[in-house]
Amino acid sequence: MSDPASMSRLDKLRALQEWLDWQLRQTRGRIQQLEAQERQGQERRAPQRQRDSEQGKAPAEKRESEKRRPRPFPDWGITDVGVGTPRSEVHRGDCFAAGKQLRALSREQALAALADGIQACEVCRPDTALGAL
Repeated sequence: MSDPASMSRLDKLRALQEWLDWQLRQTRGRIQQLEAQERQGQERRAPQRQRDSEQGKAPAEKRESEKRRPRPFPDWGITDVGVGTPRSEVHRGDCFAAGKQLRALSREQALAALADGIQACEVCRPDTALGAL
């Protein structure tokens, strides 16, 4: 292929079109593969579902989805942040900045923590949501 700087706009668009056509063919092929795998999986699971229903068990998919169900977020929480001189922060339960160490708090506990001077998270602003400005 020639130097992109010397290519005309039309040549560049044709090259882009060719690449996009290739991408579309790749995507369609992958979709067909996944659909075939899904059909095979359903065929294999059908006898298992029938055995489960005869034995009074829940379907396998339901049991698997129950295992994968995300745990619910608490409404409010508190975390310890900082290195060296750690401090605590109050967060909304769904705040991504809280990390994995969020300890659940009730609304009253969160209000009390803010009243005691514990800092509110600057991302989720629980002080605003709680009306504790």
